[in-house]
Formats: sequence, structure tokens, C-alpha cells
Amino acid sequence: MEARSHAPSASGAEADRSGKRPAWLAGLVPLVVLAAAIALFVALDAPGLDRIGVAEEEIAIERTVLNPGEIELRLRNDGADPVEIRQAIVNDGFTEFTQTSESIGRLGANTIKIQYPWLEGEAYEVLLLTSTGGTVDTAIDVAVETPDADLGFYGLMALIGLYVGVIPVGIGMLWLPWVRRIDPRWVQFLMALTVGLLAFLGIDAILEGIEFAGEGASVFGGPVLVYVGAIVAYLALVGVDGILRRRQGRSSADHPASGSAGSSGGGSPGAEAGATGASGFKLALLIAIGIGLHNLGEGLAIGSAYAIGSLALGAALIVGFAIHNTTEGLAIVAPVANSPEGGGRPADAAATSGRRRLPRLALLGLIAGAPAVLGAFIGASAFNTSLAAFLFGLGAGAIAQVIVQILPSLRDRAGRVLHPLAVGGLLAGIAVMYVTGLLISA
Repeated sequence: MEARSHAPSASGAEADRSGKRPAWLAGLVPLVVLAAAIALFVALDAPGLDRIGVAEEEIAIERTVLNPGEIELRLRNDGADPVEIRQAIVNDGFTEFTQTSESIGRLGANTIKIQYPWLEGEAYEVLLLTSTGGTVDTAIDVAVETPDADLGFYGLMALIGLYVGVIPVGIGMLWLPWVRRIDPRWVQFLMALTVGLLAFLGIDAILEGIEFAGEGASVFGGPVLVYVGAIVAYLALVGVDGILRRRQGRSSADHPASGSAGSSGGGSPGAEAGATGASGFKLALLIAIGIGLHNLGEGLAIGSAYAIGSLALGAALIVGFAIHNTTEGLAIVAPVANSPEGGGRPADAAATSGRRRLPRLALLGLIAGAPAVLGAFIGASAFNTSLAAFLFGLGAGAIAQVIVQILPSLRDRAGRVLHPLAVGGLLAGIAVMYVTGLLISA
């Protein structure tokens, strides 16, 4: 009886392996049917969907470049219908222009070069007239020649990125020795303060991204790009966290003796410090990545503003950014205060820890601050409102994932996250970022 019951199953498996109709072929059937239906619809000239009335024209001005005697506008068509630019008007006067394409198709780009003797410091209103009588307009509040992308220009952008990103974060990380010496309860307060700092940065990134998306007239989805960027960054950091966890697990498996020695001591300080250390550095790395993505967007905004001459690059602005971003360094070192990377080891291992600590801390500082330099390069030479919206979304999503990682460390003995000490830290972090943000006037 048992042999007969297994025979059909074996023959069925052999039939599947014989390969008469592979499984993947069955999965393609719906796609083939869908393609055939769409092809038939197109062959019949989309019956019942003929456009009626005037075409809908949606043109976004992605970038304005001012050269001597010339105003250059870079356009993108965000509408469903092709658009043709027929006239250019500057301050109510028609003027000559050239363009790279007579017709701009769906999501297509076009560069308009208007011959006009503009004067530095003056304001101008530019109006483009389409073939259907529609208009596309932009305002130049203060006319300033767009800098050439030469070596000196990129050197200036690098210097600005260092002053607003790398240097402030490095200064903030100098708080590490102080954080190591304070009461453990205040370390938890600092972790809550870190969450407040990051929450403020995340909200700021979302608002900045939506503002840039609005300026781009919804090209490539507009505000949707901000949220797409946030989701991409959040999921990417989840993957990074998974990789770090696997490496930590392999490291523990390769050194079982140290783990068993710590556990046999009934929770000795050394074992506790080691357990905190691995997760502490991982958390600090995630925080640095989140802050770095935010600073990438910040550098992008600074570089683009400088390129169009709307940013006062004075000492007050640099000081404001330095104070504002110094708190980001504190957010990075708080998780590693009692870890091996932070120097929280017994005295007999202090020398070995010190040799490994500085390079890792320096790496964390570069991850958090250096993207401001890259952002300044991109913003000043290849700025795009859609790209800006996406990058700010990346920063917001990364910060959200880091906050999720930090929250468990705020729990008290009763398991509460929002206990008085944590609430105080959260409010203090938000207040610090808000007050220091007032020092920045761009």
C-alpha cells in the first residue's frame, strides 16, 4: 500500500523535471496577454481617447545661468503634450534667443539662450511664450554672473563644505571624553537628545525637499520624489543594519571563549562593556550615515545658492553653520561612550583600544561631514530641483531609520521610552537645533 502511494508522486516529479513546460513560462503568460492587449489598443489608435481642446503644457525651469550678455534657462517638459517655445520676453520687452530643440517632448529637456545685456545687481522677469499662447515665467531677484566651474571654484566649494560639514562635526566629537565621564543616566539623556536632534534634521529635510520640488513644478513627480528618496534610504539602512548584525554574529562565533567568560561572571563590567561596544559603534555608524545624507542635501542647497548669487557667504553664516552642525558630532559619539571604540574598556586594554579608536572615530566624522563637500560640488555645477528633492528625501529616510535604532536604548527599567529623562532629552535636542538654526540666515 505504501509503495503504491509513493509511485504517482515520483512519476509526477519526473514529469516536472522532464521540462515539457517550464514553470517560468507559465509566469510569462499574463505579461504576453497584457502586451498583446496594449498593442491592439495602439493599433486601433486608442479609440475613445482622442484629445479634445487645447493641449496641456507644463514646463519647469530647472536652472538659470547668467553669462555676460546672456540668460540661459534649462527647461523640462512635465506635461503629456509636446511644447514649442516661440517667443522670449525680458522685463516686458521681446528679445532674441536660441534653443537646442524646437519641440520638447514628454520629460524632454531644452536649453534656451536669451541674448540680453543684463546688469549685475538688477532684477529681471523672464517670460517664455509657447506656440499655444501659454507662458512660462521665472524671476531673477538679483542678477549675478554664474561662476565658471574651474579649479578655483571647486576649491572654494570644498572649503565651504569643510567649514559647514567636516569641521563642525569633528569639533562636536571632541565631547567624547566628557561623555565617557558623566553618570550613565546622563548618557541616556544624551541619547534622547540625539533623537531630538535627528528628528529636527529629518523634519527640516522633508520641508526643504518639498520646497525644492515645488520650485521644479512637479517634474518627475515633484514632492513624491522626497518620499521615494526617504523610502529608499530607510530600506537601504535596514540592509546595512542587517549586514552589520551578520558580521557581529560571525565575530561572536569566531571568539566564543570571550563570550563565555563574560557570561560566567554573572554580568561583569567588562562583558557588559564589550556587548555595548559592538552595538554602540554600529549605532554610531548609522547615525553618521543619516547625518551625512542630510549634510549632502545641505551642501547641495549651499552650492546652488552660491551659483546664482543668492547666498551671503560671510563670517556670520559660517559661524552659524558651525554652531548648528557641531551638535551633530555629539550625536555620533554618544552611542560609543562606553564602547571599545569610545575607550570604555578596562585599564589593561586602554592602549590597544586607543590605537583602534582614533581611526574609527575619524571615519565616522568623515562619513557625517564630507558629503557636504560633495553636495556643494553638485549644487554649484549641476543643480537640479528634482535631484535636490530626492537627496533631501534620502536624508530624511536615513534619519528616520536611525531613530528607530536608537529608541530601544531609551527605555527605563519599567520599559518606558517616554519617561521624564528621555522626554527632557528629546525636547532639549529639538530646542538646541531650533535655536542654533536661527543663527543661519541664507
